[in-house]
Amino acid sequence: MYIDRYGKTRYKINLHTHTTLTDGRATPAEVVKRYRSMGYDAIALTDHWFFGAEDETPDFTVLSGAEYNINGNDCRDGVYHILCIGAKAAPAVKKAMPPQKIIDEIHRVGGLVVLAHPAWSLNEPEAIAKLRGIDAIEIYNSVSGVQMSRRPDSSLIVDMLGARGIFYPLLAADDAHYYDGSDDCVSWIMVEADDCSRERLLPAIREGKFYATQGPEIHLFHEGDTFVVKCSPVSEIVFISNATWTPRAFKGENLTEARYKPADYECFIRAEVMDRDGKRAWSNIIPIPNR
Repeated sequence: MYIDRYGKTRYKINLHTHTTLTDGRATPAEVVKRYRSMGYDAIALTDHWFFGAEDETPDFTVLSGAEYNINGNDCRDGVYHILCIGAKAAPAVKKAMPPQKIIDEIHRVGGLVVLAHPAWSLNEPEAIAKLRGIDAIEIYNSVSGVQMSRRPDSSLIVDMLGARGIFYPLLAADDAHYYDGSDDCVSWIMVEADDCSRERLLPAIREGKFYATQGPEIHLFHEGDTFVVKCSPVSEIVFISNATWTPRAFKGENLTEARYKPADYECFIRAEVMDRDGKRAWSNIIPIPNR
């Protein structure tokens, strides 16, 4: 549990991990021990096509989870990796099902649907836009930047969707497989909630009551027609939108605040920060109505 700069209680959570039950290199018990030792309050075990049950103790929560990956390795075939988080029972899904039916089945059993690493999967914005019921999307996926993968950052896809008026809560997650320090305990979300139970966490994530981070704290809000970022000390603050060329990047030492007034054609704003060690954080998107 953490208290942010506004006095709100937040919980450190990773929603994407793998274990020796499928293609991970650590047992479920080892994964829980690892994340717990690094100050996490909750994780989800999301092995491929294996539904992991939930487990709650007074100070640590394991959310139920699974990852349903379809259409192999050729992204031209439409590769989708869909996370089921916090479901009350295992979804009745099969590998022949299309993405929409998997999403619908996860919702039927009370789960939260996350579209995993869309950049790694080369998911086209037009195809994502046709899917109904995505609860969140990974803007950053740690394992997708190491070993055989080099597409961890899905910001471009998020922004292309935003330009179409399609907005999702934005997660950072590890998708840990190797547990060698490259893909575990790297990226997470800080969720504002009364406690770290399933009943509190899932609604907060659906409502976007969190920020995604590798360490820095970030808050984006607006005061009238001006957008404001307040954060822990960083070296860069950037406001991002559907605009191509605007004065929206601020650099310096120990920056803790920046302000930006969008042009009349900008239809959304989100923010990213980076500290002097290269650790990043991502806000959720704030749509600008009537644009």
